[in-house]
Amino acid sequence: MPASDYDSACLPDILPLYYRRLFPFSQYYRWLNYGGVQKNYFQNREFSFTLKDDIYVRYQSFTTQNELEKEMQKMNPYKIDIGAIYSHRPNQHNTVKSGTFQALEKELVFDIDMTDYDDVRSCCSAAEICPKCWTLMTIAIRVLDRALRDDFGFQHLLWVYSGRRGVHCWVCDEAARKLSVAARSAVAEYLSLVKGGDETMKKVVLSDPIHPFIKESLVVVERYFPLYALQDQDILGRKESVDKHLHVRKQLQQDFQNEKKPENRWNLLKDQAKRKQATSKKGQYFEKEIMLQYCYPRLDVNVSKGVNHLLKSPFSVHPKTGRISVPIDLKELETFDPFAVPTINMICEELDRPRTVEEEEKSEETNDKDNEKDAAESRKIRDYKRTSLAKYVKCFDQFLDVMARSWKGELLKKSDLQKDF
Repeated sequence: MPASDYDSACLPDILPLYYRRLFPFSQYYRWLNYGGVQKNYFQNREFSFTLKDDIYVRYQSFTTQNELEKEMQKMNPYKIDIGAIYSHRPNQHNTVKSGTFQALEKELVFDIDMTDYDDVRSCCSAAEICPKCWTLMTIAIRVLDRALRDDFGFQHLLWVYSGRRGVHCWVCDEAARKLSVAARSAVAEYLSLVKGGDETMKKVVLSDPIHPFIKESLVVVERYFPLYALQDQDILGRKESVDKHLHVRKQLQQDFQNEKKPENRWNLLKDQAKRKQATSKKGQYFEKEIMLQYCYPRLDVNVSKGVNHLLKSPFSVHPKTGRISVPIDLKELETFDPFAVPTINMICEELDRPRTVEEEEKSEETNDKDNEKDAAESRKIRDYKRTSLAKYVKCFDQFLDVMARSWKGELLKKSDLQKDF
């Protein structure tokens, strides 16, 4: 269902249904409790809710999954943000002695927003996206995921579509959650290449020798650059982009008159760069700088630096588009389509469809097991499995299963240390 079929006026009617029957509270709690390895970890976490008419409620915190569930079903937030783990329970922050209420830990997070690429995309601008420019998000995920895993050794990365025009990354390793502000800043700066505001024409400057991290990033960028920049954005065909970003010499501009194919024009430009490399150190990576300026991830560094910075929660609804903020399965990254992500009205409508014979049989099987499991929770699992949300919850489950193995290791270590030999 296209986002155009979604009407935000329906949110007060369908949000209660979403939180009552579809929101994956069990997995959500499992994630943010981190296996109960650290005491009070979930209880000291800040949640922030944006309610109808932009009423903003900060410093919410909950003792149990059941408490979180009841409060969310009572308040029906239009948007959910997740904050830090604090020294005290956030909902009691006003009762704590001044200066002692401190943000201690949080996942290392990254926010990539399409609006930061407006100077290098001609297909859309501002909040608009299309399949052509969505390639930039694919590149960002490929580059950053590799660097965070290979260069920093992180393993538990949750990539999430924001619901509108960007992606978020939650690095959930214990080492990442414990990073100081200075360390977070260092990671964010290491990953930042595109520098300067609107007035800066040349936003990427490479020095010799090229850092191994940049070389690895170029391997990714080179794979997408021809289709994204040369074909879809036609950067060598539009006079505006040639004048603004490419600083093409007059001789090359004349050569362009005789050559209309984007790939051939790019080869002419690379030939010019090679000739320059032979005679001068300055500007020797001209064509690589162009590729990076057009395709390299653009981070909102401030989001990554702060421990107490709030970030939109997975499975929150985007009030403008109605789309659910869903995890992205990296095995299917190339085919991920933001326009195919379910909207809240779509999944609520799917709940109303008559059940198939197969679903009825499965339902009866599950009913037999309800004495082993809370019936309401069991029904909720059956409910989301009947909708387009199912594959995204499954992706989240798989992420949690991998992470749970590391929690088990921590819990075993703890129990060994506590044994009295």
